[in-house]
Amino acid sequence: MIAAIAVREVRRGLTASAWLPLAFFLIVAALIPFAVGPDAALLARIGPGGLWIAALTAALLPIERLIEPDRADGILDQLALRGVTEESIGAAKLVGHWLAFGPLLLIATLPAALLLGLDAPALTRSLIALAIGTPGLAALAVAVAALTAGLSRAGALAGLLLLPLSVPLLIFGAAASGQGGSAFALEGAVSLLLVAGAPFVTGAAIRAART
Repeated sequence: MIAAIAVREVRRGLTASAWLPLAFFLIVAALIPFAVGPDAALLARIGPGGLWIAALTAALLPIERLIEPDRADGILDQLALRGVTEESIGAAKLVGHWLAFGPLLLIATLPAALLLGLDAPALTRSLIALAIGTPGLAALAVAVAALTAGLSRAGALAGLLLLPLSVPLLIFGAAASGQGGSAFALEGAVSLLLVAGAPFVTGAAIRAART
């Protein structure tokens, strides 16, 4: 059942609308050179951080479809009646959301790096940092989606919650993309903490919304 939920999330994620985060990611990356100018040295210095800002803002777009449609349609209640725990649902949605979001974002990093003028070492560091950090972004998205499910103006509220909570991941991810070294370990620790905690936060939020 858990695998079926994850597969369903991947299928739902790979729809036409699910490509919007990738397009948004590339658009943000393309706008940065227009904002700071054509200075190659400056772009190389701020490029890794720019990629992380683009990834973070792109992660906001699919939040409203992660939990709320299943809650509104009663699917979460049906799963609970079948004995599937809310934490398991959260873990399955996390895996499915990352599979539909993370690998495609890594692929989109290649043209985004060209737009920002990153060299090969900086691109490699950025890819590794995003590979480590995107599970944490997916975990945050699922947890925030569960916390805001059923609320009015959930999209705006989700942004207000997600952006501050993602600051540690953004700091260490941008540092790892730009410098590497021990920043990778710090980023990995933050991402692992988010992945480990998100199913429990999601489960608690789903139960609270049901009562």
